[in-house]
Amino acid sequence: MRILNILVRRYLPLDAIDAAVTFYEDLIGQKRRLTFDYPEHDLKLAQVASILFIAGTVESLAPFRATGATFMVEDLDAYAAHLPTTGSIVVEPPKAVPTGRNMLVRHPDGMLVEYVEHAAKHPDDVMSPFA
Repeated sequence: MRILNILVRRYLPLDAIDAAVTFYEDLIGQKRRLTFDYPEHDLKLAQVASILFIAGTVESLAPFRATGATFMVEDLDAYAAHLPTTGSIVVEPPKAVPTGRNMLVRHPDGMLVEYVEHAAKHPDDVMSPFA
């Protein structure tokens, strides 16, 4: 069981995502790792380094704003089994999403976190282990 990356979530209006992604690509010196539309929720998403941009209308973003971070994991099912033993609550069980599968979990401190396992993992989405 391993967390591959932790993404900061940035919520934006649809017309602001391209400029924001370009700015962070230039600032960080990395190209976006993914870009996709999520038509079921009227959203557009992109990732640059450890920033997940989520763009939509005020209405389409509303259900997602309470989520504080995205934890990219190697094995979603292992976390689904493990997290309840830590005092965490699985709010939404694993389900299919455009990038693979995800679930929504409330940690004991109250933080709401999306856990996601990408079907196609990007090699740069692997944090270095603590020394």
